[in-house]
Amino acid sequence: MKPETCVVMLVLLLGGCDRPAPAPKSFAGLGQDAAAYRQVLPEHPLIFPLDHGAHDGFRIEWWYVTANLTDTQGRDWGVQWTLFRSALRPGQEMKGWSSPNLWMGHAALTGPGGHQSSETLARGGLGQAGVEAQPFRAWINDWSLRGTDGIGRLRMTAGGEGFRYDLKLHSERALVLHGAQGYSEKSGKGQASYYYSQPFYQVSGEVERGGERIPVTGRAWLDREWSSQPLAAGQSGWDWFSLHLDGGAKLMLFRVREDQGMPYRAGTWISAQGETRALQGDQIQFKELAWTTQDNGHRVPTRWQVKVPAHGVDVQVDALEPKAWMETSYPYWEGPVRLSGSETGRGYLEMTGY
Repeated sequence: MKPETCVVMLVLLLGGCDRPAPAPKSFAGLGQDAAAYRQVLPEHPLIFPLDHGAHDGFRIEWWYVTANLTDTQGRDWGVQWTLFRSALRPGQEMKGWSSPNLWMGHAALTGPGGHQSSETLARGGLGQAGVEAQPFRAWINDWSLRGTDGIGRLRMTAGGEGFRYDLKLHSERALVLHGAQGYSEKSGKGQASYYYSQPFYQVSGEVERGGERIPVTGRAWLDREWSSQPLAAGQSGWDWFSLHLDGGAKLMLFRVREDQGMPYRAGTWISAQGETRALQGDQIQFKELAWTTQDNGHRVPTRWQVKVPAHGVDVQVDALEPKAWMETSYPYWEGPVRLSGSETGRGYLEMTGY
C-alpha cells in the first residue's frame, strides 16, 4: 500500500496500515455475506425523486455517469464520473465520526493522448461527500453532479492531475428500470441490486487536458444501483456494456463471471422510443476477440463480439483506448468503445476482477 493511501485510509477507517484485510472472495468483497444489512427484494417499487438519493442500511451503492464525446476536430473522447457509498456497518447516516459511511469518487478522461484517472476519498458525516435527492446534488470534496431540474438537467465537474471536465447533461426522457421493474438479478441465486438508468442525455461542455480547454458534445448515460450483496461468493467480477446505437436504440448488457460454471448474463434492450425489454441468458452472446496487457501486467479483453439475435444485433466492440486501467483502491478497466457490424455507435465497457 502506498504511504499516502495508508494515511487516507487511516483517517477514514480509524484503523492502521499494519492490519491486513482478508482477501475478498469476489471483486471488491461484493460477494461477502451481508445478512445484517437491508436486502434487495423483488416487487419493491422504486420511488422518484426519493431513490435518486442515498439509501441508508444498504451496504453499497453508486451514482455512475459515462459520456461519449466528440470535439470540433472530430476526435473522440470519453468521460467517467462515479460516486460510491460504502457502509462499514448497518445503520443510518450520522453527523461526525460516528457515521457508518465511506465515500469514494472516481473520475477519468480518455481520448487523444491516452487515459487518465483520479480517485478521491471522504468520510461520511463530515460534509465532505453525500447525495441529496431533491434538489439533486451528489458531491465528494470539489467534484459534483448537481441537478437544476430533478436529474433531467445536470452539471458534472471533476478532475485529477493533468485533466478536468465541466459538462452539462440534459434529457426529458423517462428513466429506464432494469430487470423486473428495477429488481436486477446478478446470480440466479438471490443476489440482486436495485438498478435504473437515464441513458438518453445529450451533453455539451468542455474537457481540459494539459491546460488546453476543448469544447465537446455527445451523449451520456447515468446508472444508479444499490444493494447489500450484489455478487455471490463464487463470482469473481463482471463485464458490463452500455451501448448507444446510431439508430437511436440503447443496450445495457452484462455478464458476471463464475469461478466455476457459465457466467450469469442479463441486460436490457431500450428502443429509440424508450420502450424496454429485459434480456437474459442465451439471448445475449459474448465472445472475446483480442486481449491487451495493461502497463501493470493485467490482461483484459478489449475487442469483443456481442450478439443479441432477437434484435438483430451482431457487433464488434473495440476499445477507443485499450489501456484504460483505473489504478484505484479497487482497480478495474473502464473506457469508451466503438461499435461496427450490424450496428454502428459508441458506448462504454467496464471490466472488473481481472
